[in-house]
Formats: sequence, C-alpha cells, structure tokens
Amino acid sequence: MPPDVIVNGKFLRAPMTGVHRVAYEICNALADLEAAQAPQLRGRRFEVWHSRDGGDAARSLSLATRQIGPFDSIPWEQLTLPARQGRPVLLSLCNVGPMLAGNAVTMIHDAQVMLSPRSYTFAFRAWYRVVQTVLGRRNRALLTVSDFSRGQLARAGLAPLERIHTVHNGVDHVLRVAADPAAVTRLALAGESYVLALATTQEHKNIAVLLRAFARPELAGVKLVLFGSATREAFVAEGHAVPPGVVFAGRVSDGELRALMEGACALAFPSTTEGFGLPPLEAMLLGTPAVCAPCGALPEVCGAAALYADPHDDAAWAGVLAGLAADGDRRAALGAAGRDRAGQFTWRRAALRLLEVLDGLEPGRSEGS
Repeated sequence: MPPDVIVNGKFLRAPMTGVHRVAYEICNALADLEAAQAPQLRGRRFEVWHSRDGGDAARSLSLATRQIGPFDSIPWEQLTLPARQGRPVLLSLCNVGPMLAGNAVTMIHDAQVMLSPRSYTFAFRAWYRVVQTVLGRRNRALLTVSDFSRGQLARAGLAPLERIHTVHNGVDHVLRVAADPAAVTRLALAGESYVLALATTQEHKNIAVLLRAFARPELAGVKLVLFGSATREAFVAEGHAVPPGVVFAGRVSDGELRALMEGACALAFPSTTEGFGLPPLEAMLLGTPAVCAPCGALPEVCGAAALYADPHDDAAWAGVLAGLAADGDRRAALGAAGRDRAGQFTWRRAALRLLEVLDGLEPGRSEGS
C-alpha cells in the first residue's frame, strides 16, 4: 500500500546538522504517533524515501523507510523523487525539495541566505534562491520554524503569509542522551568557569563579538569554549584576534555536548539573525542560562527566560557573562526559568502541528480514512 505522505530522505546521506536534526526528530515523533494510533493522524501513513547512500542512516529512524533509485544526491532529489512520487504528498524538511513536484510541502527554516548573504558561498546562495523561489510558487504550502521566519519568507516574496505555516522545533532530544564527560576531561574544564558557544566563522553567527568580549579584563578568569568545526586558524584567517583564554573543542558527540552545556556557566548565542536557535534552548532545558542577542527568532523562542546583550557591544557581553559567572544564585534562578520555558518545545508538539497543517490542505479528510 502506498503511503499518504512521502518524506524526502535526502538528509539521511549527510552529516548531522541542526536542520537535519529537525527532520530526524519530526520523523521519529510521527512514528511515535503512529505506534500510539493517534487520532490526529487521520489514517495517514508516512514513509521516508531515500537514495542508496542514505541506507545506513535510515536505520536510525523509527518511521517506515524505502530505498528508491536511480541516482544519489541532488539528481535523486530533483529527478527521482518527483518521477516516482505518484499521488502522495511529498514533504521536504530541510530547506529544499524537488522543483518538479507540485503536490508538495517544504520546510524552509529561515531567510538567512537573503538576510546574511556573506555567510554563504555564491554557488550556495544562487542554488537556494532558485530552488526556494520555485518551491514557493509550486508547493501547496511552506513550513518554517518560527513566526519571525514566517514573516521574513513572506517579505522575501517566496509565498503569501497565509501559505506559510509555523512549526516550532522541539528540544527534548537532549534529555535522551546521557552526558559524556570525555570532552570536559580532554579540555581540562572540570572545576573551571567557562562559557560555551558555537565555533563558526559565519558572519551572522557573530562569534567575533565574543572574541572581543573575552579580551576584556572583566572575563579574565573565565574561558570561552567553542564547539564545532571552525578552528583557531580559521578565525585568524578571517581577521579575528583570538584571546588566549579561548578553547577550541572541535566536533563533539551529542553526549559530550550535553556534558559541556551542563558544566558551563552560560551558553552565549550572539547571532544577528536566527530562524529558531536550537542551542540556547537545548542549554536552557539542561538548566544552563542562555545569553542571546535580541535578534531574529531568539526573543520569540527563549522569551524572558534568557538574558540578552547588544550583538555589537562587546562590553555588554563581557558585563553580562562576568556577572553570571560570579553569581551562582542568579544562574540557578535562570536555569529553573529556562527549564520551564524550554519544556514547552517538544517534538511531539511539532509533529502534531505538522498534522494540523496537512489537515488544512485536505479539509475533507475524515479520521481513519
């Protein structure tokens, strides 16, 4: 029996990113709803279709999967999927989808390619702009991850506001992974006062303001730990001065990241624009305060449970972070508020919201049909 909704499984062939995590988690939340025979499914069957090179990762999904060919990568997504689709709705969750498919819904997470073009290569920008423009015109609906992104995508002309629907991310995946202290031990951080942040040179992630803040005397006794692929040399090559108290953790496992978050006095997230912002919410759910720039979707997502600092003011960042590092009571209070706020964002809720959108596209569908 063919599925009612085909999920574009191209994400299964690539290393895990924040966008890919959303696809994994929504698929598994839908599988949980299927197992519980949730009435909100209204009889829908979901199946993830993937190419040959996504077969290994497909085994990590609880949702039904199917390998189809021919081709891999972009040709598979743009040619094989629409050619084999048939009548089911095609759901793409990672910013792009087949341009030839009309009976389709695509999740476009943000408008960063348009808002911060210097964060991306010319080829990447050109491809996304072409594909997303076509999808906005041909798809039955677009999804995005925040009301902020919904407004940005509408203003960019991808689709009218009424055809763009917000499905907030979940964050409860961090509770399913046991903390692994390996990175804390390797970096000699046990008992140290440190702030955690992303290691990325993308312009809109704005790590430069943290580098300047940690060169200031207020943070002399606090380390800045950067996790991710960017190295000290990469920041220097971009013209940034890297203070001596900055530690590069490199790529870490989910368990290592949980341990780093739980040991930090704060997670710093100074992005000048953000479609959602998973890391601060992950830290908040683990009881670690988040300090963010008041930009993009960050105030919408983190609310009053996070602290905020001007994205261009290194003195403001130094003051807020130094104050948190020195005040355990305030960290505890913010940690409790953060847990409450982040606990509202679950993958089950995201999957149920997705089903609501699909119901709106098929108003005549009856329960169990």
